[in-house]
Amino acid sequence: MSDEDLKAELERLRSENAALKKGGAAGLTMKVSEKGALSIYGMGRFPVTLYKEQWLKLLERSDDIRTFIAANEGRLKTKG
Repeated sequence: MSDEDLKAELERLRSENAALKKGGAAGLTMKVSEKGALSIYGMGRFPVTLYKEQWLKLLERSDDIRTFIAANEGRLKTKG
């Protein structure tokens, strides 16, 4: 490879790296796992993966979860 080709490849990789970093900071992403579950990426090091009925059950209890978090604010830790 010539110097020009190497420089072009390096610039392409830097751009791709910056785009990947920006995408991760932008928010959550979702994917259907090999076993058919819903995986949410971007909340931590590993995805949060649950089956459809588990997500729906959790979403139905969202008000209860928010109330619990508010009631236990002093005991719950935040990551970061």
